[in-house]
Amino acid sequence: MEKRDYYEILGVSKTASADEIKKAYREKALQYHPDRNPNDKTAEDKFKEAAEAYEVLSNQEKRAKYDRFGHAGMDNFGGGFSMNMEDIFTHFGSVFENYGFSGFRSGFSSRQSRCSVPKGTNIRIKVKLTLEEIAKGVEKNIKVQKYIKCDTCNGSGAKNKDAIKTCSTCNGRGFVVRTQQSVFGHMQVQTECHTCHGLGTMITEKCPNCLGDGIVKGESVTSVRVPAGAVDGMQFVFRGKGNAAPSNGENGDLFVLVQEEKHPVFERDGSNLYLEHYISFSQATLGDTIEIPVLEGKAKVKIAAGTQPSTLLRLSGKGLPNIQGYGKGDLIVNINVWVPKYLNKDEKQMVEKLATSENFKPQPPKQASFFQRVRRIFE
Repeated sequence: MEKRDYYEILGVSKTASADEIKKAYREKALQYHPDRNPNDKTAEDKFKEAAEAYEVLSNQEKRAKYDRFGHAGMDNFGGGFSMNMEDIFTHFGSVFENYGFSGFRSGFSSRQSRCSVPKGTNIRIKVKLTLEEIAKGVEKNIKVQKYIKCDTCNGSGAKNKDAIKTCSTCNGRGFVVRTQQSVFGHMQVQTECHTCHGLGTMITEKCPNCLGDGIVKGESVTSVRVPAGAVDGMQFVFRGKGNAAPSNGENGDLFVLVQEEKHPVFERDGSNLYLEHYISFSQATLGDTIEIPVLEGKAKVKIAAGTQPSTLLRLSGKGLPNIQGYGKGDLIVNINVWVPKYLNKDEKQMVEKLATSENFKPQPPKQASFFQRVRRIFE
C-alpha cells in the first residue's frame, strides 16, 4: 500500500516549525493512543503512522532527505520504519511524559515484557566513489574495525553455561511492574530491573577472554551496495552491520556516507554533467565531426561551420541516472575555440592576409548570458 505524506499525517504544512510538528504529533498520539481506543483496531496503526511521520520530520537531516527524495529517500536513509509499540514508547518517551505516559501497557506482548535486549553501537564510515561508479552503481567489500561476538563464550559473557543464573529480583523477566497515575487513571508500568539491567540473568563467573562483556575487538568484511545515481553526502544504512552487543544482544547498524571524488573532466549538477571542450579555429570555421568524452567512453558530435565560442551542445541521456530511477540526465558541452599563442613566420603571414578579409572582421551578434543559454537548453 502506498504510504501517505508525512506532513498530511500530522496535519501540518511543509514549512512547519519543529515546535509545530511536535505539538501536532502529541495531539495525534493522544487521539489514537491504544489505551483510549481499546475497541478500535485501526487506532494502533494510525498511532504507529503518526510516530513514523514524527520520527522523520523531527530530525533535521531526515526531514531534508524526505523533502528532496520523498519516501524513496527514507528507504535509502534508514531502510524503512519498523518500530513496534514498545519501540515507539521507548523512542518517543519524552513526548509522552507531560501526558502521563512513561512506559507501555502491561497488555503489550513485546520483547521488553520478557527481558531487555542490549543494542550494539552504530558505526559510521565514508565511501569514496568515482562518477563512473556512481553512474552504474557499485558493490564494495569494506573492512570494518568493530566489536564482534566473543568466540570463547559465544557472546554470553559467562565462563560456561553453569555460570549463568536467573535474576532473583525480577525472576528472569527483566522488568518489574509498578502502578502509576495518568490522565487515564491508574496504569501498570513496566520498568527495567535495576539488578540485572533488563537481561533477566546474572553472571556468576565471567569469561576470561571478554571479561564478561560477550564482545571483543575485531574486524569484518562487509559488502556495501550503493545504487546508481547516489549523491555526494547521501547516507545509507545497513541494519545489523554495526558493533556487536554485549550478552548476545542486537547488533548496531552501519551508516555509509557517500563521498564523491572530483572528476578530472566532468562537473556534476544533480543528474546532469558539464564538460568544457576545445576545438581549433579551423574546425570552428569550416565545421567538423569530433569525438568528445562521455562516462561510457567517446561520442561523436557534429560541429557546424561558423560555430562560435561558448556554444552549448546537449547530449540527451549522457548524464547520470536518477537515484529514484526516473531516467538519466544530460551532458552539456561548452564549446570553446582554441586560439594559438605562438605562430611561425608562414602562419603569421597567412593570418595577417586573412585579417584583411571582410568575413574575418568581428560581427558579434547579441548573445544571451551563459546561464540563460543553459536554461534554454532545458526548455
